[in-house]
Amino acid sequence: MPDYIVRDINLAPAGRLKIDWVRAHMPVLNAIREEFERERPFQGLRVALSIHLEAKTAYLAEVIRAGGADLAVTGSNPLSTQDDVAAALAAAGMKVYAWYNATSREYKDHLLHVLDCRPQIIIDDGGDLVNLLHTVRREQAAEVIGGCEETTTGVRRLEALNREGKLLFPMLAVNDAFCKFLFDNRYGTGESALSAIMRTTNLVVAGKDVVVMGYGWCGKGVAMRAGGLGARVIVCEVDPVRAIEACMDGYRVMSSEEAAGVGDIFVTVTGCRDVLGRRHFTRMKDGAILANAGHFDVEINKQELAGLAQSHSQARQNIEQYSLPDGRRIYLLAEGRLVNLAAGDGHPAEIMDMSFGIQALSARYIKDNAGAMDKKLYRVPELIDRRVASLKLKSLGIEIDRLTSDQQSYLNDWQQ
Repeated sequence: MPDYIVRDINLAPAGRLKIDWVRAHMPVLNAIREEFERERPFQGLRVALSIHLEAKTAYLAEVIRAGGADLAVTGSNPLSTQDDVAAALAAAGMKVYAWYNATSREYKDHLLHVLDCRPQIIIDDGGDLVNLLHTVRREQAAEVIGGCEETTTGVRRLEALNREGKLLFPMLAVNDAFCKFLFDNRYGTGESALSAIMRTTNLVVAGKDVVVMGYGWCGKGVAMRAGGLGARVIVCEVDPVRAIEACMDGYRVMSSEEAAGVGDIFVTVTGCRDVLGRRHFTRMKDGAILANAGHFDVEINKQELAGLAQSHSQARQNIEQYSLPDGRRIYLLAEGRLVNLAAGDGHPAEIMDMSFGIQALSARYIKDNAGAMDKKLYRVPELIDRRVASLKLKSLGIEIDRLTSDQQSYLNDWQQ
């Protein structure tokens, strides 16, 4: 029997077109793929991926496989898997266990199918594979030589394990690499989140009050893109330093309860839970639009929203309407899940080219240093960051200066 679980294998040709399109726009991964095909660094190794299963991540999977890996792939969010892309990977002979709109039970079963392959390296996005390897599949952890984590939420979960000394294998915090958070989190999230909101609602952003909940790198990107589209941007923060930064970047900064009565569009991007709840919903305007750009669907308290509503209906694809007793309507996009993937195609290919270059080289670093790393969370080595940046510059036809030997001596000599 075929070793895959996908919605419809006949969708594979459409998925292949998507993968081939992004491949043509990912020169960093293409260069790494050529290297992997020559050197086969993962030959004989089992690798598991839990990722947002769309075209760009599918191409990352193909690059890892080109390095010789025995690969198993699943999704990292029930609404971000694209069935045609999953089918395309399965048709190419890859182990794939994922489909769009999986139930909680199906989603967990797909993760467990990937772990049935007994991976030695994991590439995680959100920390679900790591969580299972520290709970229900703890006996498998000894086989894992290490792994990489893609996103802020997953890194936070790893940091908690690391603080408690409970991490069972080394992990690289890919999210914290410079080429990840400076470009993917800022430019990728900003563009893809606003693109998904506009495509889903078919409404203009210009002239509206857009409330950005959280001013980390992702929040900076959302605020920047919303402002560029002509919105009046409001930022809500719990960190006083970030709040001052947002103020000096030209945005209005206020408490979330004050912003609740002002905003037309709300975008949560904190990685925390209950960022918007009952105390906010009771203050919102008629027609307020809620979107989440964080990894898990916990930032907007859907239970409290449903509890306030007199009725709940589908207003449009990926838009739920909650009608309150006083006649106000509040709209929730993509069930409060990651809007740029659950209601869009995710970050642009050129942005993910760098992030997935970091992922691919980090996976190789784990393999090359197997047995030499402690069971803890590591930063991505600076050499990997610089190599990805150099490959990206080369693909853009950009040359930069180099320090002369005298300049290097000057910078490294404390006596000068």
